[in-house]
Amino acid sequence: MKVVAVANQKGGVGKTTTALNLSAALALRGQRVLLVDLDPQANCTSGLGIEVPDGSSMYPVLTNEATVHQQIVPTGRENLSLVPSEMDLAGVEIELARSDDHLTRLRNILQGLKPNDLFEYCILDTPPSLGVLMTSALAAADEILIPLQCEWFGLEGLAKIVHVIDQIRGSDANPNLTLEGIVMTMYDGRTLLSRQVVEEVSRFFPEQMYTTMIPRTIRIGEAPSHGKTIFEHDETGLGAQAYGALADEFLRRHAVPSPSLAAR
Repeated sequence: MKVVAVANQKGGVGKTTTALNLSAALALRGQRVLLVDLDPQANCTSGLGIEVPDGSSMYPVLTNEATVHQQIVPTGRENLSLVPSEMDLAGVEIELARSDDHLTRLRNILQGLKPNDLFEYCILDTPPSLGVLMTSALAAADEILIPLQCEWFGLEGLAKIVHVIDQIRGSDANPNLTLEGIVMTMYDGRTLLSRQVVEEVSRFFPEQMYTTMIPRTIRIGEAPSHGKTIFEHDETGLGAQAYGALADEFLRRHAVPSPSLAAR
């Protein structure tokens, strides 16, 4: 099982949208995916139209009151499972900060899933901050995928999170953490700004930058309000095509054959 953290400490960059729709696209391609919602705002959970009772998040797992297996719920989509989130998860930051193993606790928990061969990928949706949950996710991940909006402020955020990755490696919490890729989101090829930001990122990160770009579309923004993935909300639209192409590129990078789908 490969653990992939979808992370950016800046909000509003399409992080949760990317974690949710990439997970859905991989599941449609036959990959068994566990999506872990680590954001107390629980947008991944609500974006899938899932309502869960109190105590259904990673909170009791991180405080040693439950196992991760007990928190996994079906999403109603084939090959896609979820560990949901809730607002109470914000409180775990305080408890984790007091513990000596706060950086490695999540990693040790997820390591327990790997021998079972239940999932090919575990996708972590992280909070838009540099708090304990974010750093724990980076320490637990094999690799990080950074969604980056096509704006100049996005470049500042990219520099900061790359610095955090270096700090995680240097602390020995996760020396093998790799920057798997950078996904440009909210792209509008008609604007000079979008093209300039893409050019700047490709100049500094030519190998990490995905060729697939996620367009700015109303349908992508609408889908979570209906509790649907973009493939369920607008399966033939530009957003579904883009996230389908992103999943195909992701699988090629991981040397996994991607099946041809009749509808994406």
